[in-house]
Amino acid sequence: MDTRHFEAFRAIYENGSMSAAAAVLKKSQPAISKLISRLEDEVGVKLFHRARGRLEPTPEASIFLVAIARMLDTMEQTVAISRNLKGLSSATLRIASPPGLATYILPRVIAQVLKKNPGATARFITRSSNVVRDLGSIGAFDVGFAELPIESNVASLELFEMRCMCVMRPDHPLAGASAVGPEQLAARPFISLFPEHITTIALAEAFYRSGAPWNVIAEAEFFGSACAMVQETGAVTVVDPVTAQFYARAGMVAVPFEPVILYRFGMFRPSLRPPSRISADFMDAFRTFMSIGRKSRPGRTLPRTASRPATRTRKKG
Repeated sequence: MDTRHFEAFRAIYENGSMSAAAAVLKKSQPAISKLISRLEDEVGVKLFHRARGRLEPTPEASIFLVAIARMLDTMEQTVAISRNLKGLSSATLRIASPPGLATYILPRVIAQVLKKNPGATARFITRSSNVVRDLGSIGAFDVGFAELPIESNVASLELFEMRCMCVMRPDHPLAGASAVGPEQLAARPFISLFPEHITTIALAEAFYRSGAPWNVIAEAEFFGSACAMVQETGAVTVVDPVTAQFYARAGMVAVPFEPVILYRFGMFRPSLRPPSRISADFMDAFRTFMSIGRKSRPGRTLPRTASRPATRTRKKG
């Protein structure tokens, strides 16, 4: 006795005849009859009797249907899931990252992955790098992005770096410069990130070494917020090139900052979460996106992706 007997029984129960059941299951009527006879022999009771030209289920058949219907539904769901696993169509991709990546880069990469895998879904977790690192320790996502440092006890870690750009309004006196540094920005209104941020520390050192006064009039938590404040105040800021490119498309100007300040972040997979095929697919797509970005050569008002090879890879496990 196997699932073929149960399927034949349910088909007859629901359709009322051998011929109808045969049509539903795409089998011959004699084959259905043989399956039911074998099933009745196995269970030891009559499951159907003929009445008014139809096969009417016996009371025992009604009880039996309840028992096997749940089993058949579970098996059908299992088969559907196993087929979906092959095409990733039932997968959910969980990504955690700071707002900048979640706003300006990851939507394009995830869109490519979802297009390649119809039926798959994605979930964004947008938090600060500190929170993303904490969530990674409990395996709350498939792939995470965070600014350095990232704990070494992760399943895989790949490092990326991009040259930061100085963003300003097109009416700023330095908007036509080929590059700007502390000397050009001395005493000019500046929007920085919070003091502990890696770019703020690097900027503070650059201004200190040049001896130029650094006139920070406001601090923001995220690059996007800093650029928005620049739009409103006419100040300048230094941000990652992806955020700079987004605001350049909105009418702002992005100028290389010298000395070079690198924005470094990592793409990592938590050690507590087993790898899924769709997460591997996503990570491949992100690597490709970053590689293409390095090769592109946008105009002067658009930021370069990196000043040197932008990807350093260190995989563990």
